[in-house]
Amino acid sequence: MALVAETAAPERMQRRELSDRAFAWLLISPAVLFIAVIVVWPLIETIRLSFTDATLGGENWVGLQNYAALFADPKFWQIVGRTFYWMVLAVSLKLIVGLIGATLLNAAVPGKALFRVLVMPPWVIPIAIGVIGWKWMYNGYFGLISGLLQEFGLVQDRVALLATKTSAFYSAIVTDVWVGTPMVTLFFLAAMQGVSRDLYEAAWVDGASRWYRFRRITIPQIMPVIVSMALLSAIWTFNSFEIIWILTEGGPRGATTTLIIDTYKVAISSQRFGEGAARAVVIVVLLATFSLFYLWFLNRVNRHYGAK
Repeated sequence: MALVAETAAPERMQRRELSDRAFAWLLISPAVLFIAVIVVWPLIETIRLSFTDATLGGENWVGLQNYAALFADPKFWQIVGRTFYWMVLAVSLKLIVGLIGATLLNAAVPGKALFRVLVMPPWVIPIAIGVIGWKWMYNGYFGLISGLLQEFGLVQDRVALLATKTSAFYSAIVTDVWVGTPMVTLFFLAAMQGVSRDLYEAAWVDGASRWYRFRRITIPQIMPVIVSMALLSAIWTFNSFEIIWILTEGGPRGATTTLIIDTYKVAISSQRFGEGAARAVVIVVLLATFSLFYLWFLNRVNRHYGAK
């Protein structure tokens, strides 16, 4: 009897482990199904379309022809360079302004709760509504910016900021920074509030200045959050569509055309779905490579600063 009981016990434990494993898969199955339908299947279909000349009239298999034509086009590489320049400049400004804003909001000043609330509108307001407001301000005839410049005598004629290539590009960056900075600020503020006050008190007792405490305590303690926020902001900025499309639709003369805008114009406006799919696949590859590099860098930062 003892031998039978000893033999049955491992079998019961094995069955229990199998049932627990099945129950675990049952719990995550809705998420797996959602990802498969929303992410995996469209990605596979996009990759398939990139090897065709699909239009509204049908499709034919063309192999690597779309990619060969794309990589041989000098305008495409100009768009890639413009997209990365747009991303790096906008993300850098968001991080700098967000870090300054979070530092001020974290300071012991009267009314800081009100200031924290005032930071929220650019994030809370729907992006389309906010960008339309900026488009009105950029207008050369009735825009606020042009009117103020004329009122103070800085310019003589109307200034249509969205009418020239350089001013349109940097105006779009200003709008993107306005939209994205509140989220960065709140993330940095939350990270700063998690830093132990004992570190600041010890440094203050030793006579450390505010700047020294900021460099040697605040920045190292929140560095993993800075890197993570940089990655998320870079991906969102790289794929930013609404801001540029509402302001300029990629103009004037392609000055604000990024990869996502170019893909939309080719795939949707021109209805060349195969060529647009090839561009979309290139975007996925670029973002995946960029994300892997950032994750590697984040792991190094976490190890360096002892984050777990």
